[in-house]
Amino acid sequence: MPFLGSIIKRAIELRSKIPLESSKRFNAEKVQQKELKKLLKKAYYTTFGEYYKFIEILKKEDITAAFKESVPVHNYNSIFSNWWYRTINGEAYVCWPGKVNYFALSSGTSEASSKYIPVTNDMLKAIKKTSIRQIISLSKYDLPKEFYEKGILMLGGSTHLLFNGTYYEGDLSGITAGNIPFWFEHFYKPGKRISKERDWSTKLEEIVKDAKNWDIGVIVGVPAWLQILMEKIISHYNLKTIHDIWPNLSIYVHGGVSFEPYKKGFEKLLAHPITYMETYLASEGFIAYQSRPNTNSMQLVLNNGLFFEFVPFNENNFDDEGNILDNPLALTIGEIEENKEYALLISSSAGAWRYLIGDTIKFTNKKLCEIVITGRTKHFLNICGEHLSQENMNMAIRMLSEELNVEIKEFTVAGIKHGSMFAHKWYIGSDNKIDESIAKIKIDENLKKLNDDYRVERIAAIKDVFVEILPTEVFYNWMKKQGKEGGQNKFPRVLKNEKLSNWDEYLKDNNLIKFIK
Repeated sequence: MPFLGSIIKRAIELRSKIPLESSKRFNAEKVQQKELKKLLKKAYYTTFGEYYKFIEILKKEDITAAFKESVPVHNYNSIFSNWWYRTINGEAYVCWPGKVNYFALSSGTSEASSKYIPVTNDMLKAIKKTSIRQIISLSKYDLPKEFYEKGILMLGGSTHLLFNGTYYEGDLSGITAGNIPFWFEHFYKPGKRISKERDWSTKLEEIVKDAKNWDIGVIVGVPAWLQILMEKIISHYNLKTIHDIWPNLSIYVHGGVSFEPYKKGFEKLLAHPITYMETYLASEGFIAYQSRPNTNSMQLVLNNGLFFEFVPFNENNFDDEGNILDNPLALTIGEIEENKEYALLISSSAGAWRYLIGDTIKFTNKKLCEIVITGRTKHFLNICGEHLSQENMNMAIRMLSEELNVEIKEFTVAGIKHGSMFAHKWYIGSDNKIDESIAKIKIDENLKKLNDDYRVERIAAIKDVFVEILPTEVFYNWMKKQGKEGGQNKFPRVLKNEKLSNWDEYLKDNNLIKFIK
């Protein structure tokens, strides 16, 4: 249908000429102030809004300053234990008007297998609106009209959500895919039937079977899973590359984890280069997206249901464990500087208020409000989407210690390449006798209970787990060699890059390393 492609391309080009944010008139600070005012007005008669006197804040001359003075910074535990748990129980008008019908399951903590993030109807509308903006941004790319007729394969969670009496729960990708606009259904793959499938292996098999019937132009999803899917399709149909079955594949939209580790292996599956577009769609909202070609940065969404604050990620605002301190310095969009690392606070149309999302970012272009994600506020292991937090690690070791009745004084973890996929390598410091094979099984089983994302990634992306038991003194001697002995110094719970190389070299020099990468 070349005619349809021409119409869609023309509509996108015309819409892109209506400036959402005119560069001459756009003032990021004023736009964010206006957005905060909208949020406060909408929520002032909620329980949260009444408690923190939103109606009084709105009377102040400097609403932003009054808001920051009145409302404390929240992490997940504090806002859930004080407020969000009431919405889980079906109470309406707690942190946002109306009843929360959806909860997105996010990475787990030591207290539970997953975080429950409220997804309101207003947030779903905002996500749709930002998604359309990203589609409109395609006008900046040199794409033929035929491209706009092609299918869009979105590889995400099941749209068959679990109903728990008062709400539905599932992955955000499943929630949003189940709420796509009717006009998008013509392009959306794998379609409603396959998208409802909860068993991941079955879903991949169904997609492989139907792949020959689709003309895909865009693929969307986490790199590790899309790579696995494409490898399955290529193998099943005895192809050389994915372009043998989808010759019009032109764009890959990714997010959630860094694409760099995957890029080389990913491109081996292609016959020709494609365009990579990054998005920052978190469980808490659609935060940013890549709005123009020839950049690795994403533009913050400043006028669609989100108010941002930026906490300098340093010892003045965070402790050594990555926990935010009381009364941190929180800057607004007009106060930030380029190339400095900030932890992100958001207030949203889903009832998050001054909420520490857990990511750290840097501004690469202040004028365009463009950012890159630099990591997490706490030590995380996230080589393929497992989002393994230090809390998860600490709890897994504690459970191992209790189950085996042994004393474990130190440990550290590294994510490593293992064949075409990945593995985790645990180094455990104990002076007790511990069977490494049993420790491996216990740690793996415990992490699957603590962290849903880890459990999912262990199906294919994390191919193995390795455990090495070392005398405790090995850890302390290494610290001494680094000039980090005693005092407030702590052994790093996650080893990466130079530190990992240094550690591996140290073990080899002392004939202690057992696993060769």
